[in-house]
Amino acid sequence: MAIEIERRFLVENDSWRQGVSATSLKQGFLSTDKERVVRVRLEGDRGTLTIKGLTQNSTKKEFEYAIPAQDAWELLNSLCLKPLIEKQRFRIMYAGFLWEVDVFAGENRGLVIAEIELDRVDQPFAKPPWLGREISDDPRYFNANLGQNPYCRWGGA
Repeated sequence: MAIEIERRFLVENDSWRQGVSATSLKQGFLSTDKERVVRVRLEGDRGTLTIKGLTQNSTKKEFEYAIPAQDAWELLNSLCLKPLIEKQRFRIMYAGFLWEVDVFAGENRGLVIAEIELDRVDQPFAKPPWLGREISDDPRYFNANLGQNPYCRWGGA
């Protein structure tokens, strides 16, 4: 069993954009139950199926499996809940840690989130100057919830 320890933040400005390139991601959910989510993702020519447990204190159980890209495409288009999550992912090294910055498109356009994965809940890390407030424990920003209640419907979040 894998444990994911992740901290998530809103992004305040575009100063992180210099010299980084993006990967396009499309993802959908087969289940968005409060206790567990089942996600299908297509990143470039890589498909994955991921099962995540309930988030508690920025920690959750996570199981991820590679699947053929064509299977991911079929699942996204035929079985996943709509709307799908579309975003550009940028990977940035800062103070020895890998940050992933997601710039959302479609119904979540305008939302930009940075996340870092840690080895321990109490692991210290330097915060880049472009980080805004932490949203790790705000369920509105969970990808599964963004599919059900997209950012464009929030009205001035």
